[in-house]
Amino acid sequence: MSLSRSPSPVPGGGWASPGLNMASGRSSPTRGFTGSNGTPVMWESSRLKRNGAAGPGYPSFSTQKTQRGFFSRHMRRLSTTLPRFGANTNYADKEKLGRGRWSIHNVPLLGRIRAIMARMGRKMKIRLLILFFLLLSIIIFYNSPLIYYWRRTPWLGGGQKFVIILGANVGGGVMEWKGAREWAIERDSVRNKKKYVKNWGYDLEIVDMSTKKRYAHEWRESWEKVDFVRTALRKYPRAEWIWWLDLNTFIMEPTYSLQDHIFNTLDKHVYRDINDYNPLNISHPLTDAYLDPESLSPVGDGDARSVNLLLSQDCAGFNLGSFFVRRSDWTDRLLDLWWDPVAYEQKHMEWAHKEQDALEQLYTSQAWIRKHTGFLPQRMINSFPTGACADNGNDTRIHYAQADRDFVVNMAGCEWGRDCWGEMYNFRELSYYLNRMYWEIFKEDFVAVLWFKLTGQKVKL
Repeated sequence: MSLSRSPSPVPGGGWASPGLNMASGRSSPTRGFTGSNGTPVMWESSRLKRNGAAGPGYPSFSTQKTQRGFFSRHMRRLSTTLPRFGANTNYADKEKLGRGRWSIHNVPLLGRIRAIMARMGRKMKIRLLILFFLLLSIIIFYNSPLIYYWRRTPWLGGGQKFVIILGANVGGGVMEWKGAREWAIERDSVRNKKKYVKNWGYDLEIVDMSTKKRYAHEWRESWEKVDFVRTALRKYPRAEWIWWLDLNTFIMEPTYSLQDHIFNTLDKHVYRDINDYNPLNISHPLTDAYLDPESLSPVGDGDARSVNLLLSQDCAGFNLGSFFVRRSDWTDRLLDLWWDPVAYEQKHMEWAHKEQDALEQLYTSQAWIRKHTGFLPQRMINSFPTGACADNGNDTRIHYAQADRDFVVNMAGCEWGRDCWGEMYNFRELSYYLNRMYWEIFKEDFVAVLWFKLTGQKVKL
């Protein structure tokens, strides 16, 4: 008789499970264990699984190795790579739910970078390091004075070959004191030229055009251009070209260098035959029998390298608001004759445009001056606003065209019935708009516009 009061399913007492049999001496079943009836004991679940029979708790489909498909074999691998959602749902036991789980959002940015770097190979790290130092060097180079000296050297940029002379009215205007608008015009014009020469390594000479300097027995108002050009040639012995600019000019495209815009392709832009555009109706070429073949030719020697004076023509003739002079013996001779006090004394009351009319007279009468004078299209170095030379309406040869991104605009004659400061301000803002960086375009054309649509308020970023 069994001592247990619980009925046993095995005849003679005991349990079918060996771990519950008092005489087993084990707390867990073994394969070689025999039941009380002498037969080997086998777990029921193991038997059913080995025989492939469907039982309670098992799916109806077979999970045998021979019948497993791709999804069944890789199900666990795929499931571990899927993202986890609902990690912060309101379960009763949050501590157990989050235990052992890892999320990239819990790792600091520095830790993520370190983990990425740790997985990289040595060669990849070296390449990234070289790329980083290369980008850093480029940024430092273009945002430091190094770019100025780089572009200034004769064997690299050649910037020291060019000197810009800006005729300003330092301290006061010509024959009168300046007002607030005159100061603003001078400030913007000077700032524009300084920024341009800093970008390309040129020299800038700001000269005083006010009537303070007396030459012998006369003042020679506005004739100082000739004297200042001669002084600059002596002051900058390495300069090859002198570029004169009036105060009412504005460089619209600061990304254009003089080399790329003009001098590297001078032969494609310059024209020697004034008959191509001749508002003064000057007879060209001269036909005197004593002249040499070059003087009798409408294009001189045909070589752009022999041009020593570059200027443009507007609707009234020569315009000296923007012109170039090359260092040469020919230039010294021209400046001496141009500055001749005898011609000034005889003609300065007749010449309304003073030194400009004097140059026109020299070009008309002197064959040796024609041989080395070249003309550039006006819009290449001296575009006009629509208010200047407006008798015949808009002239595509003369007036500024935004679509073509003209280099320089000259508000010539704005003091005679036009608003000089208004024109200077408008062209300054247009130049900034046309030369914005990608970041500035993003801020102003996207962020500011989006903010205005959302709030109705205009903001300047």
